[in-house]
Amino acid sequence: MKYLKGILLPALLALASVAAAKSDEPLIHETIWDAELFNLFYFDDSATLLVFELETYKSYRSADAGKTWKPLDFLTVGIIKSEFDKNVAVALGETTHHITYDQGETWTQFHTQLMPSWLYNPVSFHATDNKKILIHEFENCLTAPCTGRSYYTTDGFKSEPKAFSDSRKMCLWAKSSERFLVDTDKHDDRILCIVPGKYSDRSKDFRLLISDNYFKDASEPVMSSGRTVSGMANMASVKGYFVAAAKAENSNELALYVTDDTETWHRAEFGNGKIEEDAYTILESTNYSIQVDVMTSRFAYVGSLYTSNSNGTYFTKNIDHTNRNDMGYVDFEKVSNIQGIVLVNVVDNWEKVNSIFDEKKLRSQITFDDGRTFEALKVKGSDKKLHLHSVTNLHNSGRVFSSPAPGIVMGVGNTGDSLRKYEDCDLWVSDDAGRTWELAIEEAHKYEFGNKGAVLAAVYDEGETDHIWYSLKHGRPDTWKKATFEKKMRARELTTVPDSTSLKFILYGSRKKEGGGREYVITHIDFAELHEGKCKDSDFEDWNARVDEDGKGTCVMGHKQIFRRRKWDADCFVPEDYKEPLPKFEPCDCDEIRDYECDFNFEPEGAGKDKKCVPSPGLQLPEGACKGDDKTYMGSSGWRKIPGNQCKGSTSKDEKKERECSEGAKKPASDKISSEITKFKGEYFRDNYYLERPSLPGDEDKNKKDLDETVVILTSEREAYVTHNHGKQWEKAVTDDDIVAIYPHQYNNDYVYFLTGTQKVYYSMDRAKKGSVHSFDAPFPPDTKAQVMQFHPNESNWVIWMGGKDCQRVNDKACHTVASISEKNGQSWDTLLPYVKKCAFVWRENGQVTNEQEVFCEQYTNEEVGQPVELLSSENWFNKKEVLFKSVVEFATMAEFIVVATKGGEDGKSLELSASLDAKTFAEAKFPPKFAVDHQTAYTVLDSSTHSVFLHVTVNPRHDQEYGSLIKSNSNGTSYVLSINNVNRNTDGYVDFEKMQGIEGVSVANIVANVEDVEAKGAKKQKRTVITHNDGADWESLQAPAKDSDNKQYGCNVNDKDTCALHLHGYTERSDPRETYSSPTAVGIMLGVGNVGQTLTTVGEASTFMTTDAGVTWKEVKKGNYAWEFGDQGSIIVIVRRGEDVDHVYYSVDMGESWQLYQFSNTAIRVEAITTVPSDTSLNFLLWGKDKKELVAVNLDFSGLNKFQRKCDLDDTNPVNQDYDLWTPQHPMLDDSQCLFGHVAQYHRKRADADCFNGEKITHLHNIERNCTCTRRDFECDYNYEKQPGGSCTLIPGLVAPTGAEVCSKKGVSEYWETTGYRKIPISTCEGGQEMDHTSGLRPCAGHEDEFNKKHGIGGFALFAAIVIPFVAAGGIGYYVWKNWDGKFGRIRLGDGGGEGASWVKYPVVAVSAVVAVVAAIPLLATSLWRSVSGWTGVGSGGGYGGQRFTSRSSFARGRGDYVGVDDDEGELLGEDSDEEV
Repeated sequence: MKYLKGILLPALLALASVAAAKSDEPLIHETIWDAELFNLFYFDDSATLLVFELETYKSYRSADAGKTWKPLDFLTVGIIKSEFDKNVAVALGETTHHITYDQGETWTQFHTQLMPSWLYNPVSFHATDNKKILIHEFENCLTAPCTGRSYYTTDGFKSEPKAFSDSRKMCLWAKSSERFLVDTDKHDDRILCIVPGKYSDRSKDFRLLISDNYFKDASEPVMSSGRTVSGMANMASVKGYFVAAAKAENSNELALYVTDDTETWHRAEFGNGKIEEDAYTILESTNYSIQVDVMTSRFAYVGSLYTSNSNGTYFTKNIDHTNRNDMGYVDFEKVSNIQGIVLVNVVDNWEKVNSIFDEKKLRSQITFDDGRTFEALKVKGSDKKLHLHSVTNLHNSGRVFSSPAPGIVMGVGNTGDSLRKYEDCDLWVSDDAGRTWELAIEEAHKYEFGNKGAVLAAVYDEGETDHIWYSLKHGRPDTWKKATFEKKMRARELTTVPDSTSLKFILYGSRKKEGGGREYVITHIDFAELHEGKCKDSDFEDWNARVDEDGKGTCVMGHKQIFRRRKWDADCFVPEDYKEPLPKFEPCDCDEIRDYECDFNFEPEGAGKDKKCVPSPGLQLPEGACKGDDKTYMGSSGWRKIPGNQCKGSTSKDEKKERECSEGAKKPASDKISSEITKFKGEYFRDNYYLERPSLPGDEDKNKKDLDETVVILTSEREAYVTHNHGKQWEKAVTDDDIVAIYPHQYNNDYVYFLTGTQKVYYSMDRAKKGSVHSFDAPFPPDTKAQVMQFHPNESNWVIWMGGKDCQRVNDKACHTVASISEKNGQSWDTLLPYVKKCAFVWRENGQVTNEQEVFCEQYTNEEVGQPVELLSSENWFNKKEVLFKSVVEFATMAEFIVVATKGGEDGKSLELSASLDAKTFAEAKFPPKFAVDHQTAYTVLDSSTHSVFLHVTVNPRHDQEYGSLIKSNSNGTSYVLSINNVNRNTDGYVDFEKMQGIEGVSVANIVANVEDVEAKGAKKQKRTVITHNDGADWESLQAPAKDSDNKQYGCNVNDKDTCALHLHGYTERSDPRETYSSPTAVGIMLGVGNVGQTLTTVGEASTFMTTDAGVTWKEVKKGNYAWEFGDQGSIIVIVRRGEDVDHVYYSVDMGESWQLYQFSNTAIRVEAITTVPSDTSLNFLLWGKDKKELVAVNLDFSGLNKFQRKCDLDDTNPVNQDYDLWTPQHPMLDDSQCLFGHVAQYHRKRADADCFNGEKITHLHNIERNCTCTRRDFECDYNYEKQPGGSCTLIPGLVAPTGAEVCSKKGVSEYWETTGYRKIPISTCEGGQEMDHTSGLRPCAGHEDEFNKKHGIGGFALFAAIVIPFVAAGGIGYYVWKNWDGKFGRIRLGDGGGEGASWVKYPVVAVSAVVAVVAAIPLLATSLWRSVSGWTGVGSGGGYGGQRFTSRSSFARGRGDYVGVDDDEGELLGEDSDEEV
C-alpha cells in the first residue's frame, strides 16, 4: 500500500448539471471526476456518502445521496466505517489519522507511531461502545511471522491512543459482534490477542491471550481438553460466537475452537471433514448456527457446506461440491432478512475437475429449510432450471441476490444444464424469495433494490450504455422502463443506501474524455421525481417469507415469518426512508426433526430422519445415578430444543429416556499390552517414514479412527505399504507400479510422494489414506544423482523437481539435470534452469528473505557439465537471474541463514564460507587462527541451536584414526574459538558429538585420549566421553554410577573420573547413526550404551545406562546393548536387545526405576530397531526386524495399561500438582547449581508415580524463574584467545588482541568495549556479578567522541537502537549450516562426493534447520523445520537403490527442543573426498 507524503493537492473535481427532472423520469445529476474512485459507501440510514480518490489520497463527502460533493481537508490512505455505529468512521493516514462521530461533518485527529496494518483490518470497533476502538500498526515482517503494535482508546481519541501490545499477530474486542454477549455488560473491556509464545516467536508457538485491563495482565484460555493451545493462527467474531483457529505443526490441518462467552471453549467437530489452513471460509451465519465451507479439492476449488449446532461444537454437512475460488469466496448467500433461505452453486462435474484448468459445470441450488434439503431454481410456468452467477464472480458491490426488500431477489444467469459465461446471461427476478423466477431483461445487468422493493434498477453490464432500466412492479416482464443519460458510460457500480429503503440511487462509471483519456462519473438518480403517491394500508399485503408447494407458510426455528409488503401492482411509493421492513413471527408446533439438536455430551450420527444423537466419550452421569446394582438410569433423550427456537408444545424428544449405565462409564482398561506382527516379503526395508498427524487438545476424545499414526514403508521388492494405526494393519499404498523411492514432504506431514523410475509420480495430500493417492507426470524422469524434490516451507504445493534430460543411455554426454517448478503440486510445470546441480527455495519462516519465490540454483558455467559451478538467484522462477558466486562448491538454506561454500585463497583450493540473512548481502565467516580449511580436509558442522555454531575440523584424517578440534562461533556465527580438542570422528564423517534435546547447552562428546600414540605409532584410538553443561565452555567426564544394575560395585574408583568414568558409544559406533541419546519431549532423560572404566571398550562389553537429570548422574539399567524409545513424552521407555534373536522387550513407566518384561512373540526374531512417532507422544511402538527369510514389523500398544487411562492435569497456573512437578536442570560445577546460562529454568515433568498419560505434545518449559549473577562459567575465551589449564583465557602467542575497528566499521556504531579475552556465552542471560567481558573500558569509535560523551550513561534502549539495530540492518551475518543428503546423517561432501555414488532413491531427505540469532536478549526457541517425519533408509545387498538394512529413529525427524532446540544438522562433513577442479 502506498502512503501519503503530506503534500496537499488541489481539488480535481468539476460539477456539471445535466438534465432537469421530468415528472415521468427520475432526476439524473452527474459529477465528473478526473481520477478513479474507490471505497464508495453510505453511512447507514442516511443520505451521506464518502468516496476515496486513490491517485490523490483525497476523500470527498456528499450529504445528499451523491448529488453534490465536498473534499475533506486532509489526505487519507483509506476510510473504514464502523459496522456498529452509523455515525462513526476512521480515516487512516500514514501516522496521522482522523475519526468522525457525525458521519464526516467534523473530524478529530490522532496519531500512531507507525503506519496502519496492511495484513489485518487496521481498526477494530467495539460493538456496544463507540468510544472504544483498537488501532493496529504496520507489522514487522523482517523475521516472520509478522507481528506489530496495537493501541486502544476508550474516549474516541479525545486523548491520544495508548499502546497495549507491542508484539501481536492480531487483536479483537470480545464484543466484536452485536450478537456476542448481547444484553449484558459482561466483558465490555475484554480484548483477545494472538501473540508469540512465551519464549518463542515461531508460528507453532503462537498463543491466544485474554485481558480485561488492556494487557496490564493477561491469561491464556483453557480449551475443552483442559489445556491451553498453541499454534493459534486466526480468530473471528461471528454473530453470537467467537472462533479461534489453531494450526497443527507440520500440517495444514486446523482445529477450530468456539465460544459464546470467551470463558468456555469447545473444539468444533466436522465428522469426517477436515479443516485446513487457507481451505475454509466462515460464511454469513445465523443467530443460532455457524456456516462454514470446507475445501475438499484444493486445486479445483470445490468444497462442502457445513452448519453447526447452536453452540458451534458439532457441524453437519449440508451439501457437497460447493463452488469456491482461489480467494476463498464461496457461491453462498442467504436471502436477506429471511431465515432459512440460502442460494448456492455446486460443481456438477466435480469428479472430472482436478485443477484450475478444468472447466467447471455449475448448477444453482436453493434451500428453504436452513440447508436440510436443496432444490433447483425454477422458472415460473416452466420446467426449466435456472443457474445464477454468485459470489465468486462479483459484478457489483453489496449483496449479490437480495436486499432488505422482502422477498425480492435478482440475479444474472441462464437456463439449461449449467451456468454459462456472464456475458451469455440475462437478468432474472423473483418476488417470492427465490421459489420461482422470471426473465426481467435480456443481457447481463448490474442491479439494485430501492424503496423496500418498490423500485428495481438495472444497468447494462456488457459494455457502454446511455440508459438505466427501472421497474415499479417487482421487476415483472414488460414493466421495465428506461431513463437515459446524456453520454454513454461503462458502468462500474450501482448502489443505494444499505437498507434499500431510499428512492435515490448512485451509478459510478467511466467514459471517454474529450481530447483523449477517460473521465469518471458519479450519477445521482432520484426516483422521487416520478411523483408516485404514498402507499396506503390497502396497498400492502401479508406475505409469507417461506411457503411450500401449496403456497402455505413453512416454519424455521419454530416460527413462520410474515412481512407486511407493498403489493406488486400498487401505484405508490413506500413513504418511510431508512426504516427497514420488520417481520412478525407466528409460532409453529414443535417438529422432532427441524426443531431439535443433540444435547450436551451427545454427538450426531446420520442426517435428516435418520439422524441420531449418541453419547460422547465425555458423557457424565447425573448425580445419584447408577448406584449399587443399577443397570439403567433416567437421563436425557440425547436431544434438546435448539436454543432460541420459538416452537410451541413438546415432543418425545423433550422427555427423559431410560439409558444404560454403561454409556456413562468409560470401558474398563484391559491393563494389558497388545502386539501385532506383520510380515513382508523382501531382504530389507528401504525406506520408512512417519507421517505424523500432529495432535491438538481434544484429539484424545475423538473416535480412534481419527487418531491416525501413519507410517509408510518401502521394501526391497519395490513395494510401498502404509499403516494408519502404527502398524496394526498395513495395506499397499500404490498397487499398479514399482516404487523406487518415497519422498515425504519436508514441511507438511499430510503430503507424501511415491516415485517410480519414470516420469509418473504418485502422491497423497492426506497421509496416503485410501482414495487419496493420485498421480501426476513430472517434466523429466528423476535425476538419479540429485535430490529429486525440494519443498517450500510455507507453500505446500510449490515443488522443485530435479529431472534428467537426455539420460536414457548410461554415461551419455548429453545427459544433464533440469530443474522445474510446480505451484500446483505437480499439476503443471515450468522450467527453472537446465544444467543444474541443485536448486532450493531460500525463504524460511525465521529468516529475513522477504520474497517467497526466491530460489537459488547451482548451474554449470556456460551450461556445460564439468565446468565450474555458479550460484544463481531469482525471485521470479528465473525469468530474471543474478550470478551471486563463482567456483561454488555447495550452498545451503537454513531457518535463518544461507551459506555458500566456494574454493578460494591463494592456491584456489582453500574452503571459504559466506553467509547471508536476506539472500542479498553476504559476509565471510572468520575461523580461529591456524584453522585454514583446505577443501580436501574434513570439516563438519555439528550444532547451531544455542545462538552459536559448533564446527569440527579434522586434525588427523588417516583412515580409522580420524579426530579433530571442536570450535564454536559467537552469537552471529562470524568468528570461532576453540571449545575442545581431540574429538573423535570416523571415516564416514560422523563425529561423536550430540546435543541433548529439549534443554539448552548440554552436549556429550567422545575425545581421543591417546592422541600421542595415535599420531606417533598409529595406535588404535582410545576414547573417553565428556559432557558440557555450559554450551562447550567447559567439559568434564561423565560421573559413573556407584553400582551396576546387579547392585555390584565396578572394578574401579568411581570418585576418580580420570581413571573411572562412564563412557558411551556415540554416532561413530552406532548401527544407526540417527539414533539419539535423548528426546525433545522427555526432558532431562538420556539413554546410552557404554561402560564404566578409564576408556570406552567394545559394544559387546557394553551395558545400557540412563540419566534423568540431564547427565549429572547416571545409572545402569540393563547389562548388554539395547535400543530404546521414549513414549508419551517420557511416561514410558521401551528397550529391546539389539543384534540378538529375542521374543520380548522391557519397559519402564517410572523413569527407569523399575523394568517389566513383555513377550511379544512365541518365536524369537532378530530386532534391529525400535521406533515411534517423531514427537514421542504415542503409546504405540514398532519393532523392525527379520524372522528367517521374511521382514517383520511388530506393533506394541501400551495404551491398555491402567497406568494410562486418565489424562494428566496440566495447569500452568498451578504447575505442581498430583501429576506434574517442576524440574530445574543443574550445573554440577557451580555453587548456585540451578543456574544454567545465567538463569533458572523450570520445566514441566510428569511425576514418575502419576497414573495418567500426557497426551498431546506439551510445552515443557514453564518459566524462567530468575536471571542469575554472572560467573566465570557464563564466559568463554574470545577470538585470538585460548583457555589455560587453570581456566583463564590468554592471548595466543604471536597474535594481537582484536581492536574495535571491526565493530566501529558497522554503520551507526559509535562505541565498543575493549577486549578482555572473554566473551559471554551467547545464550547466557546472566546479569551483574563477574561481567568478565566488560572489565575493560568502554571506548568511543574514531570521530564519535562527542557523541560518546553525550550518550554515556543513557538507557539501555538507546544503546540498543544505536548499536544493535544498525548492526542488523547492515546485515550482521551468522554462519549457518547445511546439508546435501547422501545417506550419512548430518554430512556434506563438497565437490563430486568421491567414489561413493549417492543414489537418489536411497536418501531422499534433506533436513535443514537451526537458529543462530543475530542478537537476542534471551534465548528463543529454535527447533527444527524438518521435524515431521521419522524416517530411516538403508542399504541392502542389492546395490542400486539399496541402503543399510535397518535403521531406527532419525534425529533429522525429531521435533526437537522446547526452549532452545537441537539443530537437525549435527554432523555435516565439508570438503573431504573432493578433488574437483574449479
